[in-house]
Amino acid sequence: MTTVNPAQLVARVWNLAHVLRNDGVGYGDYLEQITFLLFLKMASEMEGDPDAPQVPEAYSWDRLQGLSGAELETQYRKTLEELAKEQGLLGVIFRKAQNKINDPASLKRVVSLIDQQQWSGLPFDVKGEIYEGLLQRNAEDVKGGAGQYFTPRPLIDAMVEVTRPKPGETIADPACGTGGFLLAARDYLTKNHALDPDEREDLRERTFYGADIVDSVVRLAAMNMFLHGIGGQTTPVHREDSLAKAPGQRFDIVLANPPFGVKGALVELDEDGKVTRQQQSYSRDDFTVSTSNKQLNFLQHILSMLKVGGRAAVVVPDNVLFEAGAGEALRRRLLRDCDLHTILRLPTGIFYAQGVKANVLFFDRHASGETDRTKAVWFYDLRTNMHFTLKTRPMRPEDLRDFVEAYQAEDRSQRQESERFRKYDLADLLARDKVNLDVFWLKDDSLEEGSDLPAPGVLAAEIVESLEAALDEFRQVAEELVPTQ
Repeated sequence: MTTVNPAQLVARVWNLAHVLRNDGVGYGDYLEQITFLLFLKMASEMEGDPDAPQVPEAYSWDRLQGLSGAELETQYRKTLEELAKEQGLLGVIFRKAQNKINDPASLKRVVSLIDQQQWSGLPFDVKGEIYEGLLQRNAEDVKGGAGQYFTPRPLIDAMVEVTRPKPGETIADPACGTGGFLLAARDYLTKNHALDPDEREDLRERTFYGADIVDSVVRLAAMNMFLHGIGGQTTPVHREDSLAKAPGQRFDIVLANPPFGVKGALVELDEDGKVTRQQQSYSRDDFTVSTSNKQLNFLQHILSMLKVGGRAAVVVPDNVLFEAGAGEALRRRLLRDCDLHTILRLPTGIFYAQGVKANVLFFDRHASGETDRTKAVWFYDLRTNMHFTLKTRPMRPEDLRDFVEAYQAEDRSQRQESERFRKYDLADLLARDKVNLDVFWLKDDSLEEGSDLPAPGVLAAEIVESLEAALDEFRQVAEELVPTQ
């Protein structure tokens, strides 16, 4: 078999997207249709494997592949409708599926393109790399909003590396997007541990849990996991509002970048996606505070998800570190019930949503008690005087290497302070107004006149990001001021 170049295959599959744009098919819709067809082709190739998805014969790839014209369009539409009614992985992949390629000739071209490659024989890493390449292309279509589900891969990898998953541990992401954190953990486990057959089965069937509230995103995550060898007839990815109720299971590790936003209202939907009930904030017995702040609610939910002794790495916006009221109460709980040992201040310019200022909280869960479990917090400042943009200066793995080394994951007692890494004792943090954890100490060269300013293009991009962030904050204030009906 000829060696497959994932980048070339991604380019070949994605080039067809440009053609379909002329037919009114957006990149997101195209990726969705590729997912349906690729899944059917792989299921056909895996026929006879008891762990493979079982597609009813009447809606299999073989029934589709030989057709053209109106017959192809009719069979494809019927296939999507019927498979949406199935249970397990089939039901997740095809939930609310619709044919968005209305030109039968264009549909035939996509089917032929998929049919040219023997997919199931490719290694999991190659299949996964191809699909993740398509997800990345889709995320770069910023106008479509797909990028909101993407966390930079170098950041994900660094978070997983210092969290150090071990075989047999359970790993969850309650806002999983397309599954980036879960699959990075899977890659870490397979590359750093010689897994025996039982551990490999455990990895495939029982290690991971992911949830997201958006149907189309859950579909992409389920397919992404499947292509990486996770699941089979079932999937660890679920479509649900993670904040709606207390978790039914506790996990060893939570890795997450929950959605940012002020309003986190509880919205219950029926099977058709219609709103049946809505309220302004989540009220749960396991929550310390009742708030409409989505990030604070996700952080409370993650605390509930963790086993005692479990550990978490969570991306949060700056306001979680300094917001008064509910924010202060939750910070005090974090310091009391967890060892909040590390905070990574992230640079701007690394997310598709521009203007985002965020941090990563690293903490270990302990049993609730009267005394604070946190004794000191180490802050790593990767923001001050660091300049990134998505296109001209994207974040790279080497940009996080010093942080990973300074973290000392094997033995945190060996940490040493440096220019960017500083330790603050608990007493000093509790003495700060409202237990403000937005700590920084480096001099920002951009505030000084001189030759240390970034290049004009980088400076312009940062100004745009700051203005867009300010506009977003004004929009959120405006939303709060609009009276509810």
